[in-house]
Amino acid sequence: MGDDTNRKAAPRWQEARGDASILTRLEDGREICIRTVSPQDEGRLREGIARMSPRSRYLRFFSGATTPPDWVIERLLDVDGVLHLAWGAIDLSDPAQPAMGVVHAMRPDAGDRVAEFSVGVVDDYHGLGLGRLLAATLLLDTRDDALEALTAHVLYENTAAMRFIRRLGGQRVAQDGPTLEYRLDIAEALARLRQEQDPPGLADIFAHFDASDAA
Repeated sequence: MGDDTNRKAAPRWQEARGDASILTRLEDGREICIRTVSPQDEGRLREGIARMSPRSRYLRFFSGATTPPDWVIERLLDVDGVLHLAWGAIDLSDPAQPAMGVVHAMRPDAGDRVAEFSVGVVDDYHGLGLGRLLAATLLLDTRDDALEALTAHVLYENTAAMRFIRRLGGQRVAQDGPTLEYRLDIAEALARLRQEQDPPGLADIFAHFDASDAA
């Protein structure tokens, strides 16, 4: 799927790292756009978080507040393509094109080979493979940044997140009270995802980055 096709197919978020936009589909056939995030996406981000259930917000932000503090929002939007990578998904089947989910990788220094990983999906889109599509996009994006692994901090009661991370090969490495830390080897996770057939949209994600590598 070339960039020209993506450009004509739908409006896009303002990108922070090049002209990066991928069209693909969820398990139910719904067309979506996955692209890089920028500070101009603040309104869409806040709206998406507000549409999450209190339970989902608690598991993602360790708080059930309707919206995280402003400093958290600012941190999520402070994307530079080096210390902070972020991709978001938009529902193209909805005229409002709402945010569906966002995935992040953050590290304190450009020389670090490990970054902190997080993914959040709005409740309306749970169970459709969006988390795997976002994870694949981020993991493929990290290949140009000399990153070797990602870490994720998960509440012990968030069994769905733990299953998701383990499915990608993640290993539990530490615990701090109710929070568990997992480490995910990027190469292993990508190898696992490349072998998966579900959701079918994964093929579009890999094709986009494979074409970029070949260019």
